[in-house]
Formats: sequence, structure tokens, C-alpha cells
Amino acid sequence: MIRLGVNIDHVATLRNARGGSHPDPVAAALLAQKSGADGITAHLREDRRHIRDEDMNRLRRELSVPLNFEMAATEEMVALACALGPHACCLVPEKREEVTTEGGLDVLGQAGDLALKIERLKAAGIRVSLFVDPEATQIETAARIGADVVELHTGAYAHHPGDVEFGRLCDGAAVAVSCGLELHAGHGLTYDNVGPVAGLAGLKELNIGHFLIGEAVFSGLPAAIARMRQAIAAGALFRAGAR
Repeated sequence: MIRLGVNIDHVATLRNARGGSHPDPVAAALLAQKSGADGITAHLREDRRHIRDEDMNRLRRELSVPLNFEMAATEEMVALACALGPHACCLVPEKREEVTTEGGLDVLGQAGDLALKIERLKAAGIRVSLFVDPEATQIETAARIGADVVELHTGAYAHHPGDVEFGRLCDGAAVAVSCGLELHAGHGLTYDNVGPVAGLAGLKELNIGHFLIGEAVFSGLPAAIARMRQAIAAGALFRAGAR
């Protein structure tokens, strides 16, 4: 069964809009865990625009499912991750002016620096994932420099669903599997577009946040997670039958 990681960043966005303590992203993470999430993802940005350091500390203490620490590949974040000891880290590109992560890491262009950071994280017992566009050279370089996982950026597919972008995801998935990498995917996924992605050959995990938190406003987080799991299962089953 494909694992579902729930990203709780935007519960913190809502909290920070008023500057208080409600709603609590850690409480949301615990509810997601209770509701069937296989893991929790939280992105500690350099500007702390949503998740904060104390949120990460509490998540590490209170969760019983794996914590995926999403972060920029900076010295500050590597040091924080090594001290925290989450189950996994996902290295992503980060720009102060962006609203959300806009694309994958340039693994090829930063290979030397990323290799050193991956080595430090793995020495601390942390699994390392790189968030990449579905491009063969980026994925192959991720394998060469020691990543355990690649998470395919599905944003282009989410914005332009169709054969071209889905074909790129299929090709990227095949390269990742052939390189011996564990395959994850995420960004911009909804009930309506997750099915084909769930059917990617070799896919092990999907990480979904903004859409689930938005849907939870209307239906509650447990119901949103349950419906997403149904959509994932249906997509995976359909593709398995097609193969």
C-alpha cells in the first residue's frame, strides 16, 4: 500500500496569521496520525513563515509515526536536523519570495555541496530524500551522491494534467527505480489528480498538505484523509490492472 504523508505546514500558517497559539499544528499532526496518516511532513523554512523550531521539537517528541523534516540545504538546517533526529529529511530548494516551493533541486549543479550534507545527515541516522523534477540527470545524480529517496515534484503535472507531464513523471519514476532509489511524489495533488500519480510504477509514498488542510476546513481532517486514501488506492489499483 502506498504510504500517505500529511504536511501540516498550513495549520501553522493559519495560527501565525493571528500570532497566537491556535490552531496548533502539532495537534493537527496528532489528529492526522490518529486518522491514518503514515507519516507527518513539516517544512521549517529559513524565515519561519509557518512551522517554528518549537513545533519541530514537539513533533519529534509526540509523534509515533515517522517525521519528515522538509528543509533547505543550508548549514543551519542540517545542524538543526542532526540535533533533532527525525526519521527523514527532504531537501528542497527555497527562495524567500516564493509562496510555495516552485520546482525541484538543481542536484546536478550542487552535487558536491549536497553530497557533503547528505553524508552528515546519514551519519546522524537520518534518511535523506531530494525533491526533484522528473529529469533523468537530476535523479541519476541524486543516486550518485548518496540520497536514499527522490520525491518527484508533481507541480507541473498538477497545473497541466495530460499526457506530456504525466509522461515525464512516468519516465522519472522509471529512472529512480532503475537507480535503486525509493520513489516518493508530491506537490499540488488533489482528489481529482492523485489517481494517475498513485499508479506510478515503484511509488512508495505520497506527501500531500495544502489541499488536505484546505479540505479539512469543510469536512474535517479525518474525513479528508480518508477520502484521499480512497483516491490513492483507486488509482494504484487501476494502474496495477492496466499493467
